[in-house]
Amino acid sequence: MTAPLDVLVVGAGPTGLALAAQLRSYGARFRIVDRSLDRVRESRALAIQPRTLEALAGFGVTDELVARGNPAMRLRLHLPRRVVALRLFDIGLTDTAYPFLLFLSQAETERVLSEHLAVRDVTIERGTELVRLEAADSFVDCRLRHDDGSQETVEARYVVGCDGAHSTVRSQSGIGFEGYAYPQTFLLADLEVDGLEPDSVHSYMSGTGMVFFFPLGSPAGWRMLAMRPPDAPEAEVDLPLLQEITGRCTGERLTLRDPVWMTDFRLHNRGADRYRLGPCFLAGDAAHIHSPAGAQGMNTGIQDALNLGWKLALTCRGVAPEELLATYEAERAPVGHSVLRFTNRAFTIATSSNPVIRVGRTQLAPRLAPLALRAAKIRGRLFRTVSELGIHYRRSPASTAGSRPPRSGPRAGDRLPDLPRGLQARTAAPGWHLLLSGPPSLWPDERLSPALEGRIGLLSVHRLGGQSPWPGVAQGLVRPDGYLGYVARDVDLDGLRTYLDHWLPVGRR
Repeated sequence: MTAPLDVLVVGAGPTGLALAAQLRSYGARFRIVDRSLDRVRESRALAIQPRTLEALAGFGVTDELVARGNPAMRLRLHLPRRVVALRLFDIGLTDTAYPFLLFLSQAETERVLSEHLAVRDVTIERGTELVRLEAADSFVDCRLRHDDGSQETVEARYVVGCDGAHSTVRSQSGIGFEGYAYPQTFLLADLEVDGLEPDSVHSYMSGTGMVFFFPLGSPAGWRMLAMRPPDAPEAEVDLPLLQEITGRCTGERLTLRDPVWMTDFRLHNRGADRYRLGPCFLAGDAAHIHSPAGAQGMNTGIQDALNLGWKLALTCRGVAPEELLATYEAERAPVGHSVLRFTNRAFTIATSSNPVIRVGRTQLAPRLAPLALRAAKIRGRLFRTVSELGIHYRRSPASTAGSRPPRSGPRAGDRLPDLPRGLQARTAAPGWHLLLSGPPSLWPDERLSPALEGRIGLLSVHRLGGQSPWPGVAQGLVRPDGYLGYVARDVDLDGLRTYLDHWLPVGRR
């Protein structure tokens, strides 16, 4: 048996790869295994949200993702008598360096993250399957089976299931997975389409069904998503079937050709009963699966991972209390539940055969949607929700407002905005970051030393002067995942020291 691990990561999709990247940046002892022999080659998830690009920037991979993807997208709504073109994310995103939805196939996202890990000597153990886990006194005994049939047992303090909808970690740990399958069958294909304007997402919704075309570039020019008509035979998906559905729904002369792959599938709306049970955690599709509405799935999974990774690493190093791990479920489960509700509502409106909803979808929505989307406030609020920039942890046990919180600016539990521009880059290095607003003379070293003592290498200080997200004099403590744990006004550091003594106590190493 090998020496005990800090963490065993099960699953090497985007969620598992992001978790591995963060564990590596904090020096944790871990392994990442996946039963598949290779990473995905199909497109699957198609888009990366602004918040995910921010969260990955600290690893140095975001520039590469942006270079490989396409941020210049428009949504073209094909209505019965006209086409409405809308820019994606054109308002409400002034506090991020990435004010766009990046279209990039999951295959490319995984490639970039895998290359990042390879450069840092992290081996992704493919063809390795978790077949059993059993919690012991201090460790989890994990039985792994390799592609050649050999088996080994490893010990790990914690196991994280990033292994998808059919998660072995979830089933072995006894966590329930409640929800339902939608009745509709969907068709998916990566192929070429003649007749579509490039650099746009095309949406066709009619009384006969719906079809979406998403620009890919690789492995094919377009991703097609359609609902199988009720009168269509349950036969294998082929190009003639896709062409027939396209003709029904679009009424346009679009020619489909050269498919790379085609499949049909059912969608589910399911969530785990809990995100942690003892030493076992769930992240990504292992914790929540839902419709692709709003491009939330992969992004939510990556952000699950980046909420959890630093907490595991610092706890295993002995510099944070075990209590910190309880904040993972407290913070991410509400996000997962919200995504399930949001995607279910959007999906139901788009697919329901209810006569009232159908009339609203095909007749009222085409008239009202363009008018509603012209309202800046509505559009801005929608974009911040979809972009995931509005996610916060204000109710988390790890979010504390000082006795005199600032009157404006980000609050404890909020994501640190990138205002002034470049602020997120200054706080991207691993560890906690203390931001001090106001004249630097108010923050001499002797005032700060009691809070910093014993935390060198874990806590960095940034004197922002007037270039701060808060007006006047303020202090903000940025967690390793880019959210504010503590925010207060004035120069009194007693509240900060109390917070640090609880969550980053001196003398635990």
